Amino acid sequence: QVQLVESGGGLVQAGGSLRLSCAASRRTFSNYAMAWFRQAPGKEREFVATITRSGNSTYYADSMKGRFTISRDNAKRTVYLQMNSLKPEDTAVYYCAARYGPPTTVVTDFGSWGQGTQVTVSS
Repeated sequence: QVQLVESGGGLVQAGGSLRLSCAASRRTFSNYAMAWFRQAPGKEREFVATITRSGNSTYYADSMKGRFTISRDNAKRTVYLQMNSLKPEDTAVYYCAARYGPPTTVVTDFGSWGQGTQVTVSS
């Protein structure tokens, strides 16, 4: 298990940007694939982006491609999500998640979760 703490959420106007951060507790952070998911009110949690243990490969949900960028700094045990050109439909609670092994896009494959950070995009 990895303890994860997200930060960086907030209220932003449509077209604006936010950068989310997720700090991990374990010194073996580099052994974990990381991902971001989000959950809007009344909807299921959905995949946003994932990154390999080394950070060399990333994968995005189609609606986030070209707008969101996931990255990680293993020395700081932190994963980031840069979100640009935000839309009202991006409003959700954003969660980071860790998986011991290769990355996937499936919620149930991730065993460690943060508490979430609220992102609200106004029109």
